[in-house]
Order: sequence, then C-alpha cells, then structure tokens
Amino acid sequence: MSQSSLYPIAASAPAAPLHAMAGHFFTVFASGEMFGIPVDSIQTVFQMEAVTPVPLGPQEILGLVNLRGKIVTAVSLRRRLQLPDSNPGDKTLAVGIEHKGESFALVVDEVGDVIILDAPTQIPLPPHLQPQRARLTTAVYRLEQSILPILDMNAIFDFLRRG
Repeated sequence: MSQSSLYPIAASAPAAPLHAMAGHFFTVFASGEMFGIPVDSIQTVFQMEAVTPVPLGPQEILGLVNLRGKIVTAVSLRRRLQLPDSNPGDKTLAVGIEHKGESFALVVDEVGDVIILDAPTQIPLPPHLQPQRARLTTAVYRLEQSILPILDMNAIFDFLRRG
C-alpha cells in the first residue's frame, strides 16, 4: 500500500458532549446527502490512494489502508447507510476515527465545514426516517434550508463487534 495524502485536523476546543445536544460538527457527504460527525471524533482527513481488499469481510468494509504507516480498516459510510456505491475512479476521501481503541478510515464522498449547532435547532427524529438511518443517527438539527442528521459513531461501528 502507498502512503496516503494527509490533512491533519488542527486541535480545537473540545465539542460539547453529544448528550448536551449542541456542539461542533464536521459535515461530511455521502451520495449527495450531508451528515454531521462530532469534531472530537475525527483525528484526520485524508485521501486514500490504495485499498487492500479483505476477503470474506462484512460488505461495509472496503479493505485496509495505510494511514501514516499504520494499517487501518476502511469502512464505507455509503454502505453503512445503505446508499449506492460511488463510481469507480471517484476520489476517495476518508476521515480518521478512533473507536474503542482501534483506528478506522470512514470513507466519505466529501468533507465540508465545521459548524456549530445550538440546542434550540435540534428537532425530533423525523418519523419517515428509514430504520437503518434512524439507528445510525443520534440527533437531527434544523439548518436554514435542510436538516442535518448527526451520525452516532458507536452505531456506525457496531457491526464490527465480536462475540
């Protein structure tokens, strides 16, 4: 595997705990849809150059990638959300996330801005949200012209539980 291009995340003030229903969130995109990830969950943003497939692994795992000399598991956000795969040849971005002591690359289509969301903009989970999406969403916020689901990092990686 070749070394990936890295874009380290500058240290910032920690986001408010997610249960406080306010904080700083990175926006990421998958299949044209925008999602939020708590800033304190993300270690780095990088472009993947090579992925080594993992035979017989769960369909959500794209393979293994080299992140600063460390081999990490690449998990497709599209597949976790049951969205269609991207076109071959599209540039592959990932956000580096540590979850329960392991490092992962969460593969996304695009990374947007960091936004600050206040508790009054939180809305209840929409009743029409697909069950898989609802299970992977910890909160939803109202934006000016859309809504922003906040991804639950524990739920995103729960399919990897052993035992």
